[in-house]
Amino acid sequence: MAARNLILTIEDDPIIRKSIVAYLGDSGYDMLEALDGQHGLELFREKQPDLVLCDLRMPKMDGLDVLQEITRVSPDTPVIIVSGAGMIDDAIQALKRGAWDYLTKPISDMQVVELAINRAIDKLRLIKENRDYQLKLEHVNRDLSEALVQLQANQQAGRELQARLLPVEHQVFGDLVFRHRLYPAMQCSGDFVDYFAIDKDRIGFYMVDVSGHDIGSAFVTVIVKTLMSQMRDALEDGDDTILAPDRTLQRLNDELFRQNLDKYVAMFYGVVDAAASRMLISNGGYYPHPLLFDDSRIRILNSKGRPVGLFDDARFINSEILLPLDFLLLLVSDGMFELMPDRSNKKCYEHLLSNVNSTDMSFEELINVIGMEDASRLTDDLTMLAVSRRTRNVQ
Repeated sequence: MAARNLILTIEDDPIIRKSIVAYLGDSGYDMLEALDGQHGLELFREKQPDLVLCDLRMPKMDGLDVLQEITRVSPDTPVIIVSGAGMIDDAIQALKRGAWDYLTKPISDMQVVELAINRAIDKLRLIKENRDYQLKLEHVNRDLSEALVQLQANQQAGRELQARLLPVEHQVFGDLVFRHRLYPAMQCSGDFVDYFAIDKDRIGFYMVDVSGHDIGSAFVTVIVKTLMSQMRDALEDGDDTILAPDRTLQRLNDELFRQNLDKYVAMFYGVVDAAASRMLISNGGYYPHPLLFDDSRIRILNSKGRPVGLFDDARFINSEILLPLDFLLLLVSDGMFELMPDRSNKKCYEHLLSNVNSTDMSFEELINVIGMEDASRLTDDLTMLAVSRRTRNVQ
């Protein structure tokens, strides 16, 4: 059961004060009442209420002085000023000095008071959540800085770190099969792939291609993995960003751009809802576009979007894909172009479309189609991810 918020009302008019206390008490708040500003500050220091309702004109100490003192000792405590209808200039002064809202007398409908309180408490909750999130990011950044030192000191250690962050190459979630293969052009890779269960029905997956092929590119894959894991954990606290690919890419874009890493990320993120046979996807500049096969047609999922972390004003969109009973979703990084005799985008797509002709193709057959057995001669990283559902004959 959620804790009841404690409200302090400071009002010298006993009729108004008692009316506010009675109404808000019936609405589920715990109430404190003070008849003047001095008494109100004494109660505030003793009880530390969640919110203060304060009259503007009172004996001994007026509302502006009370506001100034509360803001000084507890700037996060919302203070709502109540003023007479003819005192709008004083109300404006109160807002300038830190009041969160103001109400005018006479108060003919107590719901107005309750709405103002709810707005202030919601705003305070968002401020605290943002502060907690920033603290978590600071911890993440410290961890990432330590990881960067390790990567720079020893590239082999960096490769081992990346390998530990990758998922197993073959993983089954219910009737969905996820398989991947990654061939780094150097010890550390700018490519990355991951898939994970979000809840009993939904699975998230993504492919990443970081600009460059140096140790810094590998470092950015660690950042992406860490931020994605953080968003997964945040779901338990009610933050459902990880369920929305567009908002997930937006969160990553904001964080990577803010960190000024001199790198950007091409990323494709999808969430498969196995029970509903649908998939939400968002593309942050990832190319080649994924291919969706069933036994009757082939679709190029050519959703578009800007790379992640390159533009501060980048915006991303969701696309919803209805999944057939049996399907094969194929994602291949742009390292594939080096394996094709004709490296044009059109020829590469034609090669895939003509050779991937069944959802029953094994992962090894897909590797042969792409030519990944020759990946040792590549100058670019090469990654493939296959997601399949085969109700007839699961391999």
